[in-house]
Amino acid sequence: MSHALALEGLSKRYGSFTAVERVSLDVEQGAFLTLLGPSGSGKTTILMCIAGFVEPSEGAIRLDGRDITPLPPERRDFGMVFQGYALFPHMTVAENVAFPLRVRKMGAAAREAKVRGALDLVQLSAFGDRLPRQLSGGQQQRVALARALVFDPALLLLDEPLSALDKKLRAELQDELKALHRRVGRTFVNVTHDQEEALSLSDRVAILNHGKLIQQGAPAELYERPATRFVADFLGKSNFLQGVVREHLPEGFAIGAGATRVVQRGGVVPALGAPVLLSLRPEKMSLLAEGEAAENVVGGTIASWSYLGAGYALNVETPDFGMLRVTLPTWNAPIAPREGLAVRLGWSASASVPVLDDPA
Repeated sequence: MSHALALEGLSKRYGSFTAVERVSLDVEQGAFLTLLGPSGSGKTTILMCIAGFVEPSEGAIRLDGRDITPLPPERRDFGMVFQGYALFPHMTVAENVAFPLRVRKMGAAAREAKVRGALDLVQLSAFGDRLPRQLSGGQQQRVALARALVFDPALLLLDEPLSALDKKLRAELQDELKALHRRVGRTFVNVTHDQEEALSLSDRVAILNHGKLIQQGAPAELYERPATRFVADFLGKSNFLQGVVREHLPEGFAIGAGATRVVQRGGVVPALGAPVLLSLRPEKMSLLAEGEAAENVVGGTIASWSYLGAGYALNVETPDFGMLRVTLPTWNAPIAPREGLAVRLGWSASASVPVLDDPA
């Protein structure tokens, strides 16, 4: 059975330093939530508070409505997967997985059946007699997952579980972890600073910065409709168009920046003369052929470019918005990029989204 988790006004202070400030979150039963943020954002502190290893300064942690804040870690019944796996080097794979069951004084027959089931779950049933040093990093991570799940925990907590793996293996383990979550149906709470990992794995993502919850939601919602400059810039890459509202239109408004007019469709319509910041993803822009029209058009010059295999990344210097980044699929790029080439950038009025600027 999966369980629902709630954080209510969670804060953690160390002397005058506030690591976490009044964070409130609801995690639905069976959800995969990722706490995402840069180093020092408070995500690991929150995870350690949930686990019971760190005592909050304020607030409450509830499981299925029950306040578990005072409970020690061993009474919370949560599985935990650490960044460095934390396997016992002198124990075999099967003994490592069985360890939580021994602590709970489960009988030998039931324990062996549970271990077999857990190793089957992570596709390591043939590796029970091996020692951790005889396994690859990815296999060790699977053992850690099996050990965390073998006792049917109320929650599974993951502290940057894939960060020690190389990029290719990390991508493979992401797929496996997502499939594992579907199979076991447990509530997972994951911590990472890797944006792609958060988008790929999660049902919900909570973005943190300086100990505060900035925005939470489904991955697509956060990527397509970031609320602030920080979220737009941290979750992927974004261009920012700063201007002043010059017109109200039937479905939106137009901003001006120097001699450039940009139409925005969607979002709250600000007052005339109000400053506005728009976030525009690089992949939502295109290079226009001669004579080709678009709702928004800006001219510029390619300052630099990179070949990325599947696409080109162009840095285009523009008169009124400075440097804009554009990504194009390689297979149908309308030009062969070169520095100094004059280009026209085009995008739809609904491609951008108004965001709040971050405090200075």
